[in-house]
Amino acid sequence: MKAAILILSDPRSGSEEALGRAFNALAAAHDFKQRGDEVTLLFHGAGTRWIGELEKSDHPAHGLYSEVKDKVAGISCGCADVFGGADEAKKSGLDLITDNPVPGTSGLPSLRNLMSEGFSILTF
Repeated sequence: MKAAILILSDPRSGSEEALGRAFNALAAAHDFKQRGDEVTLLFHGAGTRWIGELEKSDHPAHGLYSEVKDKVAGISCGCADVFGGADEAKKSGLDLITDNPVPGTSGLPSLRNLMSEGFSILTF
């Protein structure tokens, strides 16, 4: 199996639902990883704001994030620019992905490329 997991939920929403979506995305990545499947994790849209939160050692999902951080392909560069996550994204050391040259942006990850490589795309 090959899975690409996108985190889109917004940590600034202040809802448990947003944390639940991010947590379940990380848990799904962990499940695929533990079973030896190919999995990649991407932060898109307002989800690019999660990096600054998940990097905090006292965050409730930090431990799970640490377990799957090696599966994070990166952060949507254009989304990080638009949603204010660029500074934290750069500090994290994760890749800023720009292979989909969307006009008016610095580029986003290409979901088409992932699908052409046989990845199923899961969104949270």
